[in-house]
Amino acid sequence: MEAPLSHEAEEYIETIYKLQKRNGIAKTKDLAQAMHIVPGSITNTIQHLESHSLVYHEPYRGVKLTREGEKIALEIIRKHRLAECLLTDVLKAEWSSVHEDACKLEHALTPNVTDLLDEKLGHPKFCPHGNPIPTKNGVVEEQCCIALTEANMGETYLVAGILNEGHASLEQLAEAKIKPEAEVNVVKLGGDEVVLVVEGNECCLNRSLAANVLLKKTGGTSHATKTQR
Repeated sequence: MEAPLSHEAEEYIETIYKLQKRNGIAKTKDLAQAMHIVPGSITNTIQHLESHSLVYHEPYRGVKLTREGEKIALEIIRKHRLAECLLTDVLKAEWSSVHEDACKLEHALTPNVTDLLDEKLGHPKFCPHGNPIPTKNGVVEEQCCIALTEANMGETYLVAGILNEGHASLEQLAEAKIKPEAEVNVVKLGGDEVVLVVEGNECCLNRSLAANVLLKKTGGTSHATKTQR
């Protein structure tokens, strides 16, 4: 591209990537909800990204990133998640409160500073919320996970990651002691409420919040994927 992307465009690309990863495509209504804007305001930015061959639109379905768009998305996510690690590991900020600050920091990190930060932090593989940090070459180490709402009752799991990194959601989960590597056991799963035991303490979550918690079996495996360049 001839000019750097605006911060707004970067946020769009990052959000589209996450929705595409989860649902196969980013629907307009889901994109608007994730970015806390009205659907009608999305059109111009999507057209701008499409004109630069970063996304393509599938009529009546939504948008998906092109290969170049996905490459940029991984670079943005890498910066964001390393910024979160900086805030928690070095500055000792609470893991549940760093997402919004990292959103601001990510836009200021140059590729050189990002590499230096990665080295300083010891090349972390996951952010404080358990989500994978892409490498410089676009490799993402994915864990084999299921949503909490898909867990088997009576089986013990470890929290692998949290999809919704908004402050309100993370505060609720932190209050319930639900964070990466915490041990959980589902007691009741049905209706609008999930009852589980977290590190020996029983708690309740609404189903929509529980769906954002990823679990892995104890001793679970991971695999690496790489973006096509």
